[in-house]
Amino acid sequence: TTLVQGTLGYLDPEYFHTSQLTEKSDVYSFGVVLAELLTGKKALSFGRPEVDRNLAVYFVSSLKEGRLLQILDRNIDEANIEQLKEVSHIAEECLRVKGEERPTMKEVAMGLEGILVIEQHRWGSDNLSSEETENLLKTAPSIINVEDGVGGSGINSSDSYSINQISISLNGGR
Repeated sequence: TTLVQGTLGYLDPEYFHTSQLTEKSDVYSFGVVLAELLTGKKALSFGRPEVDRNLAVYFVSSLKEGRLLQILDRNIDEANIEQLKEVSHIAEECLRVKGEERPTMKEVAMGLEGILVIEQHRWGSDNLSSEETENLLKTAPSIINVEDGVGGSGINSSDSYSINQISISLNGGR
């Protein structure tokens, strides 16, 4: 018998087959958190109909059916619907069943930051052309410094741009 270590609703579906957590398991869990934020629903609820109990499955199937606006938390301002669609797409990618099809957390962070950069550079225009959007995404900040909390040594991953820096301290890890 394998003891499940984690919270149901957030666990990577592959974990149930392999009993191994990977970096992509964390990406799946983050996707569940994004879905929770977007919908205002809990990851797992036995108070919902059986088909909707697992938020990840419900969220992905709702997106495929084009029902994003119907599942959004009613407290969310829909004025920024394009950003909501982008965040929903990132969540959907994180919730892919196969780990190898999910983005890395760095790609997720860059995607979310890219959405923020686009919003900050609206210049009074409601719609940016795809060329403008692509140029803005190329200027998105992307330095991530991960420290292990032991000796202060870090792993720096830097692409061709470096406006801001995100620091994440890991003490002990898994």
